[in-house]
This record gives sequence, C-alpha cells and structure tokens, in this order.
Amino acid sequence: QVQLVESGGGLVQAGGSLRLSCAASGSIFNINFWNWYRQAPGKRRELVATMTSGGRTNYADSVKGRFTISRDNAKNTVYLQMNSLKFEDTAVYYCALGNLATTYWGQGTQVTVSS
Repeated sequence: QVQLVESGGGLVQAGGSLRLSCAASGSIFNINFWNWYRQAPGKRRELVATMTSGGRTNYADSVKGRFTISRDNAKNTVYLQMNSLKFEDTAVYYCALGNLATTYWGQGTQVTVSS
C-alpha cells in the first residue's frame, strides 16, 4: 500500500507563488507516473502536470510556463511549483502516482487565489 501526504496549499494573491509537496510512503515500486490534478467547485477533475518515471514532463495548456513539476527520488516526494497564479487556478489539488494497474491518490490540498 502507498500513502500520499500533500502539503503547501493556502491562500495567495493573484500573481503570487506556491509550492505543493506530495510525500509518498509505503510500497513504492513499479511507479510509472507522478501526476498533479486539480478540481475546482462544480468542475471536473483535470490533469495539470505529469512526470514519468524517466523524468519526462507534460503540462495542461492552462498552466504551461507557470507551473513546474519536479521530483526528489531520495525523499519520495513530488513537487508542483506554481508561479504567476491566477484566480482561475483556485481548486483542490491532488497528487497521484501509479502505473497501468493502480493509481494512488492523495487527500488533496486547497489552493485559493484571490483576485
């Protein structure tokens, strides 16, 4: 079993920055991807950023150039650096990792951007 603990959310003014962290523990092996999702009220959960086990990254168009996903293998932690935050970035952010067979989810952390 894998446990994910997210942190770093909060309230920030538009234009500001936050860094989210997702620390993984447990049986961490055969992990093919590390992802960040977000879900705003009344909207579907969307994939924001992804990193493969080989380090390849991809981003939603809405966050390209502003968000950066990174990983510290020694700490089993994935990060999401969010810069130039906009009101529309307000959402609950979730980390997820797994492979083709299984996906593990964090509990989510709230990010609120004030305009």
